[in-house]
Amino acid sequence: MESTRSREPWNKGKLVGQKPPLKPKDIWAIRTHLQNAHQVRDLAMFNLAIDSRLRGCDLVNLRVRDVTHGNQILPRAMVVQRKTQRPVQFELTEPTRTAVAAWIAKANLKPEQYLFPSRVTRSPHVSTRQYARIVHQWIAAAGLDTSAYGTHTMRRTKATLIYKRTKNLRAVQLLLGDFNNLFSTLLNCFRL
Repeated sequence: MESTRSREPWNKGKLVGQKPPLKPKDIWAIRTHLQNAHQVRDLAMFNLAIDSRLRGCDLVNLRVRDVTHGNQILPRAMVVQRKTQRPVQFELTEPTRTAVAAWIAKANLKPEQYLFPSRVTRSPHVSTRQYARIVHQWIAAAGLDTSAYGTHTMRRTKATLIYKRTKNLRAVQLLLGDFNNLFSTLLNCFRL
């Protein structure tokens, strides 16, 4: 006999679908909070997440040598994306270079080490799950709804700001390293 008890959907009461990008005022609110709280690692991670437009899995897998040359932080870096196996180049703005340099110095990181090492001995770097928790802390600190934003928010933010300023979809597509999925990129920009 079939059960008459109905099952509750997994997503009942939850926001599903794409997460929106951050607005400039939200970016500044998070940066200010991280600076005032002296959260050196988180400030470097946040700035790098916004500038690089990398997926969480690629961000946490960055090594110091990916963003440095000798003792200097590179103004531009290139990373091969795990999902697409394609290279993506990104600019590191001055605030990001300063934050990353402060983090590397504070953590005494060597070029071969992960940029964001894990505190857990069985994991060499911050996990994507831990990165998601960190992003939710940033969002909460800015007074935003944590269910409305996620790790992909970091990836979409700068691309969205550039698209709003330039209306150049091809530039956004190149920035995200998404060469094959023009339709998806187009949809993402128009949902904003």
